[in-house]
Amino acid sequence: MAASETVLRVPLASLSPSCYLASFFVNPTPILSLKPAGRKRRGLRCTNSHEVSRVSNNVARETMFHSPNWDLKGKKLVSTRCKCQKHDVEENFRSTLLPSDGLGSELKSDLDEMPLPVNGSLSSNGNVQSGGPKSIEDEAWDLLRQSIVYYCGSPIGTIAANDPNSTSVLNYDQVFIRDFIPSGIAFLLKGEYDIVRNFILYTLQLQSWEKTMDCHSPGQGLMPASFKVKTVPLDGDDSLTEEVLDPDFGEAAIGRVAPVDSGLWWIILLRAYGKCTGDLSVQERVDVQTGIKMILKLCLADGFDMFPTLLVTDGSCMIDRRMGIHGHPLEIQALFYSALVCAREMLTPEDGSADLIRALNNRLVALSFHIREYYWLDLKKINEIYRYQTEEYSYDAVNKFNIYPDQIPSWLVDFMPNRGGYLLGNLQPAHMDFRFFSLGNLWSIVSSLATNDQSHAILDFVEAKWAELVADMPFKICYPAMEGEEWRIITGSDPKNTPWSYHNGGAWPTLLWQLTVASIKMGRPEIAEKAVELAERRIAIDKWPEYYDTKRARFIGKQARLYQTWSIAGYLVAKLLLANPAAAKFLTSEEDSDLENAFSCMISANPRKTRGRKKAQQPFIV
Repeated sequence: MAASETVLRVPLASLSPSCYLASFFVNPTPILSLKPAGRKRRGLRCTNSHEVSRVSNNVARETMFHSPNWDLKGKKLVSTRCKCQKHDVEENFRSTLLPSDGLGSELKSDLDEMPLPVNGSLSSNGNVQSGGPKSIEDEAWDLLRQSIVYYCGSPIGTIAANDPNSTSVLNYDQVFIRDFIPSGIAFLLKGEYDIVRNFILYTLQLQSWEKTMDCHSPGQGLMPASFKVKTVPLDGDDSLTEEVLDPDFGEAAIGRVAPVDSGLWWIILLRAYGKCTGDLSVQERVDVQTGIKMILKLCLADGFDMFPTLLVTDGSCMIDRRMGIHGHPLEIQALFYSALVCAREMLTPEDGSADLIRALNNRLVALSFHIREYYWLDLKKINEIYRYQTEEYSYDAVNKFNIYPDQIPSWLVDFMPNRGGYLLGNLQPAHMDFRFFSLGNLWSIVSSLATNDQSHAILDFVEAKWAELVADMPFKICYPAMEGEEWRIITGSDPKNTPWSYHNGGAWPTLLWQLTVASIKMGRPEIAEKAVELAERRIAIDKWPEYYDTKRARFIGKQARLYQTWSIAGYLVAKLLLANPAAAKFLTSEEDSDLENAFSCMISANPRKTRGRKKAQQPFIV
């Protein structure tokens, strides 16, 4: 079946200078049309038109309105709201951003310093506004607000980078799902909820709804990697323009890899929004519930894999280039587990959800057992692997994945401290990836995928190996880097992922916020405080780079964008959480008693002993 494109057309009535849009629609009976598209993607369109002349982009972006208020029932527009108020544009722009609970003077004073949006962001040059010395935190807030993207007057996300001196934009002017997560959390912690609500609802509309037989179309339930706001002439009429949300599901990405993590991050942010604001109406909407279920069905679909972990290709997450993480990378498994836990909290009970919830619960238990039992690595486990017997054919094999002891890399023997450990980067038949991947380990703590003892051991490992994992700038995305022949074979001689650069051992400041959440959850905030203090020595002076190079992270990355939004947002989230540690609870998950009991039953069964066919009737399969 051919893909179709959802088009939202919004005619503008004559606008006086003192009148602006307070809603997506001016016409109380707007038109939602399904328009066949020549492309294999779907996009949202908002028409900015006038009877005689084109409405300028500046007027459209100076408008501010409440988030879209529609529900999809059979892909039909149910209701919208429209308001047109005769007030000063600037005053209404700022008052709309104020939270409804009246969080007062501090937030309002910040907003009083904000310039009005121009051409899709709050500043066209990306520079900090002059007006006296500012703290690093104040500068970061200015830069974050300058990165805001507007769609028909509504803030809907932040661009990936706002470097005024960059001559090559590539896709850094787009709103990436994963990149917006720290930005969204920063706005939630600051009490500015509208942008997060809009982001959640608009990206939901970009989700692939139609089943297709075309292998080049997005799979049902897939969330886009990114989207961009484009202003284009209206078809057949050059006097009219429309703003288009143009999504990328990976078909334009380097390597053409679908973003597995986008939908998982979307669920995590949706739950954080409800926890932080107390507004559960968004997650209870019919279209949002349907979106959650579609993501879950895509992830829980039956396949050939014997393991409860998600099988993905290289480059399907934050590490979006060839880095030898194909298979069952820890980052995806940690986000998968976290999304399952969050979805279970938010799904409304109904007859049609019973089978899905049952499958979700079974997968949670099997996944947690698999990761905790087989991915864990410490000095004791290394010694056990060192003594593995191979080619074991039996149900009670100790070396279930047929790992050859010679796979243990020479660097690991002396690198592993006596106290501490971490979760493997990847595990599949005859292969263990012994590299330390930061995001996967930190989010395993946050989501309670790791046990309490394992979580403390991971932080012990971070402290013991501070000089290697943090050095002059937090935080290494993975350790160690691949070099020599290994780098040439696994990366394909990738000139961007050279040793100790970018994804191959580079240091990424955005990881500060995950480190902070994990440290606060485990009652060890001093780890995050030390990392933030270290970052503050350089990050603003260096103009907020995307990443740092070399073993000690002493150089700004050779291809790093400056004023990288998630570097800015990651720092702000870390600062806000350290100032108010209790706020970290809306990001963390605690293992509930049902999961603990099920996991205990599996451990007490002692999987290393007899597991013959008579055990097949157990409710949980590993």
